[in-house]
Amino acid sequence: MENDAVKFFKAPEAGTKISFIKDPNHPGKFVFTMPQPPTFSSFAEERVHRKQRLVAAFRIFAKLGLDEGVGGHLTCRDPEHPELFWVNPFGLSFSCITIKDLLLVDHEGTVLVGTSPLNAAAFVIHSKIHGAREDAVAACHSHSVYGKAFSTLGRPVLPITQDACMFYKDHAVLPGFNGVVADEAEGERMAQVLGPCKALVLQNHGLLTVGNTVDEAAFWFIALEKACHVQLLAEAAGTPAEISHEVAADSYKTVGSSLSGWFNFQPYYQMITREQPDILIVDDEDARLEL
Repeated sequence: MENDAVKFFKAPEAGTKISFIKDPNHPGKFVFTMPQPPTFSSFAEERVHRKQRLVAAFRIFAKLGLDEGVGGHLTCRDPEHPELFWVNPFGLSFSCITIKDLLLVDHEGTVLVGTSPLNAAAFVIHSKIHGAREDAVAACHSHSVYGKAFSTLGRPVLPITQDACMFYKDHAVLPGFNGVVADEAEGERMAQVLGPCKALVLQNHGLLTVGNTVDEAAFWFIALEKACHVQLLAEAAGTPAEISHEVAADSYKTVGSSLSGWFNFQPYYQMITREQPDILIVDDEDARLEL
């Protein structure tokens, strides 16, 4: 998940408009300049940002129908205390979650902030994912329809569209289903199979994604759900033509980069905050953390 978007995504200089220029090293090709993820002057500022983005992701998942009852959990590390993570309360609709509803949890399952119940599966899965992946600032898992349907096949997503190339050789399949995740061994198995990848297809269960930002992890989940949907449709109609290894690998460098994942989330964030502006309402308590 390293920010390796160097072929087409070029960091703009201060004051540079989002645009594209001709690549002087490759005639006929272009280099795009893109905005970059924000930087922060304090842990408090970054904490509010991450928590707002996490709440926005919950609302977006609900709007897109990616939630299912009480199943599903999205998490992000606390910037000041990366061994702790923020997560949704057990049993609260994604559509209703606010910044003050979020729980802060340690890797022993202790709720340090919040009074609502913690989903045991959320703790088991996310504590192991975050523990194994220092680069995973955020992780998303939910029981989405097409992700569940596709997971029953126990196969990886094929490079049959440009967007599917986001996951080319950067996702794994967890074989078998051992029941509701309630023991640490299963969480450890998930983390082990995920390895350095950005996404995991859990057979007979659903999807899981990680990212360097909440934005990235959330977008990868949305994109993977759509890739599963497209492949199910294509294979129902016939035998889809796969993109060649060379082209898929080359496309991945652009569409599968960390920066691409972050940037692709921004239209969703714009939409949901325009429709549900309460996401943006914060106070000093939301930034402060006293343990």
